[in-house]
Amino acid sequence: MPYNVPVEATLDVIGGKWKVVILCHLDKGDKRTSELKRLMPDITQKMLTQQLRELEHDGMVKRTSYEQVPPKVVYSLTPYGWSFKPILDAMCAWGEQHILQNELVEV
Repeated sequence: MPYNVPVEATLDVIGGKWKVVILCHLDKGDKRTSELKRLMPDITQKMLTQQLRELEHDGMVKRTSYEQVPPKVVYSLTPYGWSFKPILDAMCAWGEQHILQNELVEV
């Protein structure tokens, strides 16, 4: 798919409300679907599954299934996903400043 500017390619992979949040949680360690759901109570199970599949399709997330009873599936960042960490860190730092700025404006 041709892009007009490189940021379009970035947004193609991480666009949407939940993908960056998922990546932030996986940045802290591997997670099962139920753990991610608990960390993001406002996301529906259907949306979580969809977003994880898209991140997996784009090579950002790895899905590992363990054949046991009950079945166990764990999600983790791939090396390609880890390459996004500096951007995640910058987004978190900017978000913290934005929160502080809004608190100052509201006072």
